[in-house]
Amino acid sequence: MYDLHTHSTLSDGDMLPIELVRRAAVLGYRTLAITDHVDSGNLSQVIAAQIPLKDLAAAFGVTLLTGVEITHVPPSYIPLLARRAKDEGADIVLVHGETVVEPVAPGTNLAACTCREVDLLAHPGLITAEVAREAACRGIALEITSRAGHNRTNGHVVLEARSAECTIVVDSDAHGPHDLMEGGAREAVARGAGLSAPEAAAALTLNIEKWLFHRGSI
Repeated sequence: MYDLHTHSTLSDGDMLPIELVRRAAVLGYRTLAITDHVDSGNLSQVIAAQIPLKDLAAAFGVTLLTGVEITHVPPSYIPLLARRAKDEGADIVLVHGETVVEPVAPGTNLAACTCREVDLLAHPGLITAEVAREAACRGIALEITSRAGHNRTNGHVVLEARSAECTIVVDSDAHGPHDLMEGGAREAVARGAGLSAPEAAAALTLNIEKWLFHRGSI
């Protein structure tokens, strides 16, 4: 199992990064990205704090991906910060998409999906067909989420992702210990969003390292 969208005490999460890793390991996760919220002020610190944890995570049987979630920045700055994150050692870059429950700047989804350094658009809300096609063109994944509020548009995201042939991932956007999902809950989120059984299986078992390698991220 994987989870590509989690938060620790490096931003607004409740757990130290290594506790997050340990709890994920106990649930059976083998790939985990810690993707704390960043802007231009804290990006470097968040990445630098995660890199030394890779060995500790490996001792628990987890491949830890150093990540960030670029959050609430002006859309024109997204490419700059995404490139900077990769240059400073991030394995995966998320952008906080235009969820329907937060005042994300219009144009964020498009800026993210036209930037090759972005790997995943988180909770993209009422994403348009045009933007989904841009994501598919660059191999950028669209997220199905279990996060309350953000998950209101999961069904719409599936429809647009399916039409554009986008990669779909299923994540928790975990902030606390009880947000991490066991296997049955992950499948329920995927099927509840409208994925067929084969589509859900493909999304839930995506080979993350292979996908990121083909994107040139790691």
